[in-house]
Amino acid sequence: MTTDLYPAARDLLAKLVSFDTTSRGSNLPLIEWVEGYLDGLGVAHRRVPNADGGKTNLMATMGPSVEGGAVLSGHTDVVPVDGQPWSTDPFDLVEKDGRLYGRGTCDMKGFLALALAAAPELAKTARKPVHLAFSYDEEIGCLGAPDMIEVIRRELPAPAVVVVGEPTSMEAVNGHKGIATFHVTVTGREAHSSQPQQGVSAVMEAVKLMGSLNALADRLEAEADPASPFTPKWPTLTIGMVHGGTAHNIIARECSFIFDVRAPGPRTPQEIVAGFVAEAAAMDRALKARAPEAGVRVEQRTDVPPFMPERDGAAEAFARRMAGDNGPPRVVAFAAEAGQFQQAGFSTVICGPGSIDQAHQPDEFVEISQMQRGAVFMRRLIEWASEG
Repeated sequence: MTTDLYPAARDLLAKLVSFDTTSRGSNLPLIEWVEGYLDGLGVAHRRVPNADGGKTNLMATMGPSVEGGAVLSGHTDVVPVDGQPWSTDPFDLVEKDGRLYGRGTCDMKGFLALALAAAPELAKTARKPVHLAFSYDEEIGCLGAPDMIEVIRRELPAPAVVVVGEPTSMEAVNGHKGIATFHVTVTGREAHSSQPQQGVSAVMEAVKLMGSLNALADRLEAEADPASPFTPKWPTLTIGMVHGGTAHNIIARECSFIFDVRAPGPRTPQEIVAGFVAEAAAMDRALKARAPEAGVRVEQRTDVPPFMPERDGAAEAFARRMAGDNGPPRVVAFAAEAGQFQQAGFSTVICGPGSIDQAHQPDEFVEISQMQRGAVFMRRLIEWASEG
């Protein structure tokens, strides 16, 4: 039995990175490979798929089917590499200068690799259950995890703790902001640009709405709570995508944009944008009065709950013990599946290798020292699980 789990984790990470699991595609090839790996260990597993079966969550348990275990949770999907100036193949793990480069190395296949590296010993020695919970479509709104969390809540003996392995430099994190995304579509009426009175410009109306969101974002910053532990301290609002128009000399028939709101709680994104939604509804009525086919539609596409600090949280204490972390309480501004686990009633913590500063970037990497710290975490977890 080797003491150092890092070499196995590195090899597993290379394999996981080789699968292009960008959220727009399927994660099934990676899942099938992990299933084969678990089959070789004699570890039972099950899928919790999406509606059409094109993507799936994966659950597995090492150890007895009893209460009091630990869940190791992570997402299998990654963000796109399109248009990013990578200096290496993003789906080929490259080791250089104490770092492991590749898409998903820190966000968050490094944690998955560490969990899988611990699985062979856990399968043989665990006297407390350790559950793997690998999800899909986290990067586009934490869409996959809820169905799996419900299965865990309904069908598994209650676990004592959930560790979500997002990149936190192997430090325990007890809170994150929630996120909601909104798609806005403005429909107008096309006309020649020399006769704007005969048309309704969707682009020019959309600009008014985007100006209102800009002003709201500024107000949120100005009203920031100085006692907030988050960085930045205020709920943030950003417009991430805009599409509209067909030519410079055509009054645009359609313009759409997407924005997100990240709020720490207890104030919800819906409360924050209520005034904007009312403004959009008023514009919808006004545009329909000018052209019946025109209007404004606001659709909320995702809603990930915030993860709130838990007083004397069992999961945070567990992660600190496994990681050797005696630092101050910490929160993060990014959203994760931790809030969904907490909302289902599980004591939850975020702790994983790497830094969010490298996530979603070209030449994404995880430091080898971080993977080694993660290997120590898993070694302690194996010892914890083997205790009577």
